[in-house]
Amino acid sequence: MPTRIYLVRHGATDLTAEDRFAGSSDVPLSEEGRRQVACLAERLKRATLDAVYASPLQRTMETARTLALPHGLKPIAEPGLREIDYGHWEGLRRSEIESMFQAEYALWQEDPFAIAPLGGESGANVLNRALPTMRTIVERHAQRTVLLVSHKGTNRLLISSLLGFDMRAYRDRLEQSPAALSILDFTSAVRARLHLFNDVSHYEQTERPCEPAEAGCLSR
Repeated sequence: MPTRIYLVRHGATDLTAEDRFAGSSDVPLSEEGRRQVACLAERLKRATLDAVYASPLQRTMETARTLALPHGLKPIAEPGLREIDYGHWEGLRRSEIESMFQAEYALWQEDPFAIAPLGGESGANVLNRALPTMRTIVERHAQRTVLLVSHKGTNRLLISSLLGFDMRAYRDRLEQSPAALSILDFTSAVRARLHLFNDVSHYEQTERPCEPAEAGCLSR
């Protein structure tokens, strides 16, 4: 029996809506983000979870608490799951970065895995802490199901590495929507199979609160 990881991106924030680089900025969920996460909690409430881990930032911990509550679990803060630190780009809109730091942004776009904004982290820096963290969690909860709440960049780096993708293209080839669910099964700490990717069917195309009859669940 493999170890199953529910890998979740936190719900939307006000910075998400404004296309700003949040990164290490510690911001809460927006009302839209809380709605998205509530829908995911409804979807997962009948799943059997052994533990819930999350990046220690507000938006991930709030997401994790909402998802953990129906299971009687308390999220464990895990610093290795933090988002990329964007250095002096933090809080700026993408258009502002393209204008203010044109040469630096162009280099980063070519290889965001190896290149970091001034004062920030490269994708390699993030993977060097996030991948060992995930492997430790998989080993600790062997043959169980665990939920991890992390961030857009961190999740894409983890999935790219586990599936053997070209790491330079992790931003171009993979999406992670707010409150999206991906599922990975591990037969060992280094061998993973992707079963579900970036699924937001729990809240997509609905503006009303989720109802149990609509949401469905993922059981093990």
